[in-house]
Amino acid sequence: MKHATLSAALLLAACGTPDVHSVEKITYPATRQDSTAGDSLHGTWVPDPYRWLENDTSSETAEWVKAQNAITSAHLARIPFRDSLAKRYEQLYNFPKVNGPMRVGDLYFIWKNSGLQNQSVIHVRKGLDGEDQVFIDPNQLDPAGTTTYSPIGSSHDDRYMAVGVQKAGSDWQEIMVYDLTTLKPTTDLLKWSKFSGAAWYKDGFFYSRYPAPAKGTELSAASKFQKVYYHKLGDPQEKDVLVWENKENGDLYVGAGVTEGEEFATLYVSTGTDGFEMYFHDLRTGGLPSPATAWVPLQTGFDHKTSIVDFVPATGKFLVMTEVDAPNYRLVEVDPKSPAKENWKDIIPQREQLLEGVNTGGGFLFASYLKDATTRVHRFKLDGSEEVEIQLPDIGSAGGFGGKRSDTFSFFSFTSFTDPGSIYKYDYATGKSEVWFRPELKFDPAQFVTEQVFYPSKDGTKVPLFIVHRKGVEKNGKNPTLLYAYGGFNVSLTPSFSTSRMLLLEQGGVFALANLRGGGEYGEDWHRAGMKEKKQNVFDDFIAAAEYLIAEKWTDTPHLGINGGSNGGLLVGAVMTQRPDLFGVCFPEVGVLDMLRFQKFTAGFGWVPEYGNAEASKAEFDFLKAYSPLHNVKPAKYPATLVMTADHDDRVVPAHSFKFISALQPAQQGDAPVMIRVETQAGHGAGKPTSKIIEEQADKWAFFFHHVGVTPEF
Repeated sequence: MKHATLSAALLLAACGTPDVHSVEKITYPATRQDSTAGDSLHGTWVPDPYRWLENDTSSETAEWVKAQNAITSAHLARIPFRDSLAKRYEQLYNFPKVNGPMRVGDLYFIWKNSGLQNQSVIHVRKGLDGEDQVFIDPNQLDPAGTTTYSPIGSSHDDRYMAVGVQKAGSDWQEIMVYDLTTLKPTTDLLKWSKFSGAAWYKDGFFYSRYPAPAKGTELSAASKFQKVYYHKLGDPQEKDVLVWENKENGDLYVGAGVTEGEEFATLYVSTGTDGFEMYFHDLRTGGLPSPATAWVPLQTGFDHKTSIVDFVPATGKFLVMTEVDAPNYRLVEVDPKSPAKENWKDIIPQREQLLEGVNTGGGFLFASYLKDATTRVHRFKLDGSEEVEIQLPDIGSAGGFGGKRSDTFSFFSFTSFTDPGSIYKYDYATGKSEVWFRPELKFDPAQFVTEQVFYPSKDGTKVPLFIVHRKGVEKNGKNPTLLYAYGGFNVSLTPSFSTSRMLLLEQGGVFALANLRGGGEYGEDWHRAGMKEKKQNVFDDFIAAAEYLIAEKWTDTPHLGINGGSNGGLLVGAVMTQRPDLFGVCFPEVGVLDMLRFQKFTAGFGWVPEYGNAEASKAEFDFLKAYSPLHNVKPAKYPATLVMTADHDDRVVPAHSFKFISALQPAQQGDAPVMIRVETQAGHGAGKPTSKIIEEQADKWAFFFHHVGVTPEF
């Protein structure tokens, strides 16, 4: 099943000799305060003195960023081992990396990075054993390395491929089309798309786009009134056919899909990152849909998640994944002629384990389950019979499987905290897997161990915690430790590899990952226990994880760092303002830190189902203001803090970080530095070039080691 819009969403025994350094006196740049800025919400005046920093194109904001970066750069430059750390990270990162293969007809597309290339080069070969040739080399097309090229859909006759192009980390994408007979681009070029794929039908495809934003507002203005169009190859974008719009409500995400045999078009409509509506249209009898077409509803309302996985021609039925009456999800069969819920038939009933996803391929179903945040994959026939568990290499995370109806094999990837990702070929007939690619590493994974424990949160809820460390590390209460989590948007954190994390692990440090409520690890009930008015549960879970690590003598407060990005940046911002005494170092990255105004920028409206909206009701205003990091900064002794963001982040606009650090710096009553690092020509994180990754991670880990009082040994 190919969708025109992608679903809407991330890193460590004392080492070395303690670095006894004198306290550095830092004078922060003065940040102008506007005493008139603010909002009256439900009878309460909420000052917003740093609102002027929301204007990311003003010269005053640019000068402020320059001044803040200068202070941060000077501080990092004074850390004596920062350059050695960067050199060691470059050594660790410099190994060949391969992703794919992605099959289109008899062509196989493979992503390769020799080690330190800014972007992976897309290669293509004819036949699985064919010779590679370069398809797209982003490094040649953009020497700065800040442009990404991503295939987003191929035609059903395997002749054409749509490719999304994104620049400087922005979510905005242009869509190009490549002719796979020549491997050259056509003249087709579509602009102002975002969060879109390409769902092919006949000689064109469905895709989503927004109206062109006003000049100068591209990176901050709210994205409104997304629509779905059909683009016919060779036509200018102005001739694209509108197939869906909502003229009354601009705060909707929408996208279309097409079943493999072009039998049906599908449409989902969402208010954000939670529930969505699902519709379909019979392309065999109805032709191209239009806004006036009676799209047939499969699921209406935004309280549930029901999605079409595939259409089975032999039965004439849809396979549909849903959490309706099944918070751990189930797969059901739905007749397009009678799609009402009472007619649904279970194919894979709900189980105790979370059904994370279902793929089809070669006449089989591949069901991916989570057991305590680790992957299990089961294969079924299309009617749900003949279940077989696929043996994975170890306990970790697996993804892939599935493909076209005629396929006889597929690929899957496997990763863990110490395995950067091996690729396996899985044969449908024999059920056997073989290694297709395994990277050569600059460290020995066998020297490290992962354990999982369950600790009690504030209300007694048991929360899973992965703890990763080198063999033989002692619980001496002094190990440098980084605690990471996310806790939101139904996102499940499973074991994954991070090269930069090895900087900590090889020094004898500890990495801990907590699976907080708000995530999806245990189904929709676990998710909803950390949403809206229950968001404090997420922060309580994280605080309890830190307290557990200290109580069990893995570390202590001076040696404990915390890290999270995006919604995880909110997490770090919230807990450091609630418990500044508990942590030694804090990294809130690209965080949602102003909970009273997040909905006013770019994609922020889509997070309202998860967080609530301070303007909607006093009740929502009250619980959002109670934990909003920006609004809970008060004079205190804060941990050493490095706020991290990027100037082209149009997912979580950098104004969140700008305003938060502006409030934090004058509130700091301790000696630890509180500063911000603003990356240039980068966005929310995806597609960041290798050169920027190395610089960023060297700065981050230098800050961490320095402020937990440890000098790494190389």
